[in-house]
Amino acid sequence: MTGITASGEKKLMLFTGRAHPALAKEVASELGVDLVPTKAIDFANGETYVRFDESVRGSDAFVIQSHTSPINNWIMEQLLMVDALKRASAKRITVIMPFYGYARQDKKHRGREPISARLIADMFKTAGADRLMSVDLHTGQIQGFFDGPVDHLFALPMLSDYVGDRYERESLTVVSPDAGRVRTADQWCDRLGAPLAIVHKRRDPDVANQVTVHEVVGNVKGRTCVLVDDMIDTAGTICAAAEALMANGAAKVVAAATHPVLSGPAVDRLKNSHISELVVTNTLPIPDERHFDTLTVLSIAPLVARAIREVFEDGSVTSLFDPK
Repeated sequence: MTGITASGEKKLMLFTGRAHPALAKEVASELGVDLVPTKAIDFANGETYVRFDESVRGSDAFVIQSHTSPINNWIMEQLLMVDALKRASAKRITVIMPFYGYARQDKKHRGREPISARLIADMFKTAGADRLMSVDLHTGQIQGFFDGPVDHLFALPMLSDYVGDRYERESLTVVSPDAGRVRTADQWCDRLGAPLAIVHKRRDPDVANQVTVHEVVGNVKGRTCVLVDDMIDTAGTICAAAEALMANGAAKVVAAATHPVLSGPAVDRLKNSHISELVVTNTLPIPDERHFDTLTVLSIAPLVARAIREVFEDGSVTSLFDPK
């Protein structure tokens, strides 16, 4: 069936764009529903057209789309889907973006710059979204950019449980690859009962304006180091951190991140790095040609499905997904 009802009244309907249909199908399977048949085509000039093949009037609509490359195309497609739902009299529209596009542009670093993450939230509100749902936002402040409820889901419990079960916990040290990720690393420490180390980047005083050295703060000698981050894009930071850890006597380096952006040289860098295993989730699609032997992908479909069900049944999302 396409939708499920609660108390004989509300109807849940799940929609997906074309960015990551495999994840949407997993979520639908977890919920026991079918994805609503949707027509989506691109015109010759690049414009996108969408139309739903079923009535959505009065439904509790959930629209899932991963903001992957080409990111602007998929954001626009999701916006058009929300607009179509609003104009077709859906009762409530929840936008699910497992990876929130433009999340790294969450503040002005210099003059005359946009705050793009805020603009994304504003566009979805204007299109007709009542609620947003995302996984591991780059910064928590993004929750305040949307004028309405934002469900911030966390992959940390799933990732840390996998690492804790696979490796001997007594030998683990959690490592932040830079100062900006210390808070995330600290949450990992609480989950695993492991000590914390930090890879600190600084300019080499002997070489002006170009070379950074990586200093390891904390004891990593003989330890299995778990490098943690919210995303891996070009993999330069994480690979350099792994090299610094091995140079400081680490026995093994494992990396874990929620969002596998894996742009440009990322795969080649990771293949040739000191990282023995990279653990990620499927918030973003990874083409077959970009898989490699040391990559492990965990599914967030059960997490998203549980959150959808809680929203639909007016339950508590926070109580389920707080990383603590």
